[in-house]
Amino acid sequence: MNSPAINVREGHLCLKESSGWFAAGTSVRRVLRILSGGTFKLFAYLCLEADRRTGRHEAAQAELAKAIGKSRRIVGKYIQELQQKHICTVRSASNQYARTCFEICDEYWPYQRTQDVPAANGQVCNDYVDAIKSSFVAMGCTIGKFSPQDAQFAQDLQRHGISLETVRDALLMGAARKYISWLNGGSPQPIGSLAYFTALVSETQDRPLAPDYRTYLQEKVVQLERAWARESAKAPKKGGV
Repeated sequence: MNSPAINVREGHLCLKESSGWFAAGTSVRRVLRILSGGTFKLFAYLCLEADRRTGRHEAAQAELAKAIGKSRRIVGKYIQELQQKHICTVRSASNQYARTCFEICDEYWPYQRTQDVPAANGQVCNDYVDAIKSSFVAMGCTIGKFSPQDAQFAQDLQRHGISLETVRDALLMGAARKYISWLNGGSPQPIGSLAYFTALVSETQDRPLAPDYRTYLQEKVVQLERAWARESAKAPKKGGV
C-alpha cells in the first residue's frame, strides 16, 4: 500500500498531456509476465487505442503491422498468442485487409465497461453472442432455437476470451460429427444446446483449424447435410402403409 507521503507527492505531479492516457496497473504487470515481447507490444498498442468504455478496437492487420513496425505475418502470430492466452477476444475479419475487432478481456482491462445497450425487445445487444446464435440456429443438426441458457453460455465464452472463430470452428466440427453419427445409424436426436460443444471448443482452442481444412470442413458439412436429408426422405412416415 502506498504511504500518505507518497500519495501527497504524486498528487503534485502534473501531466504534460491531458488526454490519451491508459491506466496501466496490476493487470498490465500480469500481461507483461505472460506475453512474449512482440505480442506485449501489440497488446500495449491495442490498450492505448481501445475505447475506454468497451475495451474494443477495430483495425486491419496491415494497420497493426505498420503501427508496431512488424510484418503482417508476424502480427498474425501475435494475434494468435493474444487469443490462446485469453488476453483478447478477437472477432476475425474476412481477410487480412479487412478490419478485425479486438476486445481486451475483463481480467486485463482496468476500466469499468459501460453496459451493453438494450435492444427494442429488451434483450441485450452483443455482437459476439448474436454471431454465435446465428451460426447455431442455422445448423441443420440443432433444434433451431437459442435459449437464454445458450446466450449465457456464449457470454461465458466471451468473458474467457474465446475467439468467435474458435467457437464457429467448434460448431463446424460438431455438425460434421453429428451428421456422420446419424448417417451411421446413431440416434437422430438433434443438438439441443450450445453447451454440447464445450469439449469441442477446448479442442479447437488447443488445435486451431488450418484455413484450408476449415474450408474443406465447411464443404463437407454441406455434403453431409444433403446426404442426411436424402436419407430422411427415404424413411417411412409414421402411420404409413
